[in-house]
Amino acid sequence: MRRGGPWQRFKGRKRAYVSLWIFAGLFVVSLFSECVANDRPLLVRFDGKFYFPVFHTYSELEFGGEFDINADYRDSFVAGLIEEKGWMVKPPVFFSYGTINYDLPSPAPSPPTWVNPAGTDDKGRDVLARLLYGFRISALFGLALAVFSSIIGIVLGAVQGYYGGIFDIVFQRFMEVWSGMPTLFMLIILSSVVEPNFWWLLGITLLFGWMSLVGLVRAEFLRARNAEYVLAARALGERNSRIMFVHILPNACVSALSYLPFIMGGSITTLTSLDFLGFGLPVGSPSLGELLAEGKANLNAPHLGIAAFVTLALTLTLLVFIGEGVRDAFDPRRRS
Repeated sequence: MRRGGPWQRFKGRKRAYVSLWIFAGLFVVSLFSECVANDRPLLVRFDGKFYFPVFHTYSELEFGGEFDINADYRDSFVAGLIEEKGWMVKPPVFFSYGTINYDLPSPAPSPPTWVNPAGTDDKGRDVLARLLYGFRISALFGLALAVFSSIIGIVLGAVQGYYGGIFDIVFQRFMEVWSGMPTLFMLIILSSVVEPNFWWLLGITLLFGWMSLVGLVRAEFLRARNAEYVLAARALGERNSRIMFVHILPNACVSALSYLPFIMGGSITTLTSLDFLGFGLPVGSPSLGELLAEGKANLNAPHLGIAAFVTLALTLTLLVFIGEGVRDAFDPRRRS
């Protein structure tokens, strides 16, 4: 008896299904980090007018201040001016990832308090805000790398498996040499040559991350290129490109989809490792790896290491559960 399509089988894996919703919820919240954790109010009502500081920068003069500088809404003077003639709606976390809290009850890094629920790092910045922004960067980096590496791997694996012959042999030898390089050391060397940023790190990591799906797609094309429906399409005069990407590729993509969550998890781990070693994102960027490095350097503040570890462990655990669910959903042995 049929048990429904892949989505129904995926929903049957409760652990994977719940993990998908948890990860999707965290990811959506992180996309709106500026509205959740920010040192600017979401809305200001002053002297009968509405202001949106989260989207626009206003001068202190707009609220009756004395200097033509950007308004600091955490400053008691500016906050008092606004409260005299209006009100403001603050985000749940009134700190951005780079905001320094100068009113700490103890020297930085300070333990969790009501003002800073996850404490502060060694520079006085709110840990919860940095976790939220850092999770967004890690998730976007992992998702982008998984998508781009999958596209490159699927295309190269399709061409290699469909045509075979000398091209297949030469490309296999090239992959053996390329995959034998010490990836992390090569990433560190390349990251130290150029000034790292998000797109540079994505491109450098993509140089070594595209090989994960080549072998799987190649095997699918080697198996299907002599199938009856492919031979029939050739007899009808179909172009090779149409046979590859219309007739064979959908079957190969089904197997490749189950690897995407695992590729994403590996990408997040790579970015965290580079940031931990100091070869990742620019200094000051919200990063889980940098927070781990701060926890290592400040053993007297265990909240730093615990916060980064819990966030990273939860993210990777959710991705592994999702990957297992997708793998079982597309497993042909579980379709009946």
